[in-house]
Amino acid sequence: MAEKVTREAVLDALRKVHDPDLRKDLVSLNMIRDLEIDGGQVRFTVMLTTPACPLKNKIQQDALEAVRAVPGVEKVEVKMDATVPNDGRARGLLSVPVRNAIAVASGKGGVGKSTVAVNLAVALAQSGASVGLLDADIYGPNVPTMMGVEKLPPPQGNKLIPAEAYGVQLMSIGFLVKPGQPLIWRGPMLHSAIRQFLTDVAWDELDYLVIDLPPGTGDAQLSLAQTLALSGSVIVTLPQQVSLDDARRGLQMFRELNVPIFGVVENMSYLEMPDGTRVDIFGSGGGQKLAEEAGVPFLGAIPIDPAVREGGDSGKPVVVSRPDSPVAKALKALAEDLAARVSVAAMRQENVIPIEFVK
Repeated sequence: MAEKVTREAVLDALRKVHDPDLRKDLVSLNMIRDLEIDGGQVRFTVMLTTPACPLKNKIQQDALEAVRAVPGVEKVEVKMDATVPNDGRARGLLSVPVRNAIAVASGKGGVGKSTVAVNLAVALAQSGASVGLLDADIYGPNVPTMMGVEKLPPPQGNKLIPAEAYGVQLMSIGFLVKPGQPLIWRGPMLHSAIRQFLTDVAWDELDYLVIDLPPGTGDAQLSLAQTLALSGSVIVTLPQQVSLDDARRGLQMFRELNVPIFGVVENMSYLEMPDGTRVDIFGSGGGQKLAEEAGVPFLGAIPIDPAVREGGDSGKPVVVSRPDSPVAKALKALAEDLAARVSVAAMRQENVIPIEFVK
């Protein structure tokens, strides 16, 4: 007669399975849901902290193998799901919850900051997360072009309705002014615009709000930090020294504003030739050096690829137009890494797991 499978035996087995990022077992993290036992058949759901978890397949396989080893188990079904934790920061100005707000910034223009922000938002949405993209680059709003959207839907009551593309909700001043119209605004007007993008827009409930900031360390950054509690920031730089000097200033600005820094991204890191050799057009290793000097994570290097420019011009981000290209894979890996760090930071904020993230 087959041994009877008990709930306690299954949970004991799952206590041996750890989330590699959170470094605790699935049972302690309350990740096991809907556990059902029918004779020798076991079914349950693993509830991750982000649908973009880079180790989803490993966790699923480890859970499967652990339960299979329980005496009496004949069949195991493991469903994977996710609930993104809230970072615990109050955002009373917003009419809907934003669980995590991530600023993408740079010290200078021309480093591909908007490209990183757009592809990061789309990659997170592709994973199944609810994502918004706020184009706070008031003086150079490129997000509508890069996402292939020309106008907003009709407003409802006194609320603007965000546009949507590739599963991402969008808001930009580019939707509200004529093409080519310059915005010659002083600080108070810019502050008012950013505030309205947060209070007068009918955002859905969002797991992540990605915010594309203008380059530099000026009014927009200060206004955003004063208006919206940020989960953290991502600094985008080129490998070259001039870019690094400016990125260092941007990084320090966030520190002075008490905004956590998730890490540094080195964009346009290298050009891969048809024969497999790499050309370091803007130098090499600068982003990692900056991260090490500042004591923050290095989130990765994004290669140069003409497909990135083509996608931005045509309104098809490269993670959509060329998903199997090296640059798209690098951007998806960035999204997964960042999502994991955001989850760890959010859970630490809730005093659930006082740990440090180890990549």
